[in-house]
Amino acid sequence: MQITPQPDSITIDQARSRFFSKGILPVGMVSETIARSWQRSLANGVRADKKQTALPALSRHELNDLTSQNRTLLENSRPVMENLYDQIQSTSSMVILADKTGVILHSLGDIDFINRAGRVSLRSGGIWSEEVHGTNAIGTALVEQMPVRVNGGEHFTAANGFLSCSASPVFDPYGNLMGILDVSGDCLGSQQHTMALVRISTQQIENQMFASGFKTDLVLHFHRRPEFIGSLYEALAVFGMDGKLRAANRSALLHLGLDRYHACQLNFSDLFAMSFDMLLARTNHLLELRTNNGVAIFGRSIIPRSTVQKTGPEQRVISQSHDMPALEALNLGDSSMRLAIDRVRKVLKHDIPVLLEGESGTGKELFAQAMHASGPRSKRPFVALNCAAIPEGLIESELFGYQEGAFTGASRKGSIGKIRQADGGTLFLDEIGDMPLSLQARLLRVLQERAVTPLGGRESFPVDIAIFCATNRKLRDEISTGHFRKDLYYRLNGLLVSLPRLREREDRLSLAYTIVGELADSGRNIRISSEVLELLGNHPWPGNIRQLHNVLRTAIALLDSGDEITIEHLPDDFMDYFNEALAPGRSGSTDGVGMPLSLDKVEIKAIQRALRDCGGNISAAARRLGIARNTLYRKLRADCFS
Repeated sequence: MQITPQPDSITIDQARSRFFSKGILPVGMVSETIARSWQRSLANGVRADKKQTALPALSRHELNDLTSQNRTLLENSRPVMENLYDQIQSTSSMVILADKTGVILHSLGDIDFINRAGRVSLRSGGIWSEEVHGTNAIGTALVEQMPVRVNGGEHFTAANGFLSCSASPVFDPYGNLMGILDVSGDCLGSQQHTMALVRISTQQIENQMFASGFKTDLVLHFHRRPEFIGSLYEALAVFGMDGKLRAANRSALLHLGLDRYHACQLNFSDLFAMSFDMLLARTNHLLELRTNNGVAIFGRSIIPRSTVQKTGPEQRVISQSHDMPALEALNLGDSSMRLAIDRVRKVLKHDIPVLLEGESGTGKELFAQAMHASGPRSKRPFVALNCAAIPEGLIESELFGYQEGAFTGASRKGSIGKIRQADGGTLFLDEIGDMPLSLQARLLRVLQERAVTPLGGRESFPVDIAIFCATNRKLRDEISTGHFRKDLYYRLNGLLVSLPRLREREDRLSLAYTIVGELADSGRNIRISSEVLELLGNHPWPGNIRQLHNVLRTAIALLDSGDEITIEHLPDDFMDYFNEALAPGRSGSTDGVGMPLSLDKVEIKAIQRALRDCGGNISAAARRLGIARNTLYRKLRADCFS
């Protein structure tokens, strides 16, 4: 928010003199907003010199009826007003909530100011429309439908000249005007940052109405900075199951360059360079999105599970199942993963074998499942065998099957083996580098002949399989040492895909949110605090995705019934790395790949932590940070809305 310099009292007095005595509109001496309001007030017949006696106000019965009609606004506003009042106590001010016609519904005020305020009807039931009072923050904000500050002599009626008022309209999620939040006080003690407080508080009220207002629609939480998702400053947009935009908060309108009057004529595809079906398939994942004008943002969509909505002649069922993910669901913003997915997608329909390389825990089996789910065999079996997890003497029977009585302890019915189980589908051989040499020759024969003979049997059975393999070794090195057959390597290596280590991935935080979404109970929306996000981004992750999964699973268990993972929920062994890094003789924080964090990022984290610890109280947060309130407001405006 850019703050407009306020004219001094002499300039305002000169402007009033020209306007009221000569009818000259004081261009440049007051803001355009004030000038327009003065003209409207004059046209409405408001007298600038009228006495503040017998001012119109609602009766107690009328006020009770109006309060009942505005129950939703009041329920969402009262806690915010109390927090706002805590920050302006002892400043001769009042916090005021008015309805959409300018009638005061509720107020909190300093005792030393209430008597003066009472004389001008700044109390429940008082009517503050422009038609009654002329230019004033509440009435003018209603007409302009934007934040308005009216100071001293800018008020149309001279009797209100002792006031300094900052007001902002409150809109419901659908863009309908609900009322006005205002702080009014003595103009001699007015402060520029009061308007920033009112704007922040208004956004809190509006976001609370979003949180409780949508039970069957998709809600997209987004921001240009992922650490602000889940915070006061996040953008919120609601889409129906047909992809139509139903609602958007102020931050969303700002990010997308929309106005609230035309926003709901748009569809998801009008705003983002991604299909709505793809977004539906990736709910609870932190995604990197691009608007249609090329702006990169981060978003996370939330939708009630098992939601069913009509979409024309069919029904679309959205559910969070544990089915295999499609390849696109693994594309969370990392460039190396995106390249691997693009290459694999091109070869799947040709039944070309794929060999996955990567450290233990990098998600090789999950990637293999996604390849199967995205390929032409997705409706057929996916059969996996870990060659390192089965004793050498049993791998042969597990893989190729066996006839009845083939060996001591064999089942009377025999076993068809993994290869025949995968007939028509996909066979995934994990840790293929640990397969004994003797079995490598048999596997090569099966792949060449497309037939398998069970152990102890004579009959061969034809098989039609796609084969994916994975290894945490470099098979070329195993070939040079004689531990892996060169001919089998070239049979399996139709396309070699190397999966990156977690510490090398650019989408670590997106992956963390995705895992949290999968681990959370149905309908539960768990956030990750900015401090934890920083730690997740900076850890070296020797155990890769498997370690990240275990850390987050433990954190959710320790979270119990809460909704935000904080440092206290992280396991001790995970924190040991940072405790060692901060031990004497070591210093500095890194960005996860050894690069120091920028001062800007450190500052943002400190501000977020202070605001959270102080319950959003700006004054207390500023004291904790050791800076002036004005400085904190400036940093919030610069950091949170950029």
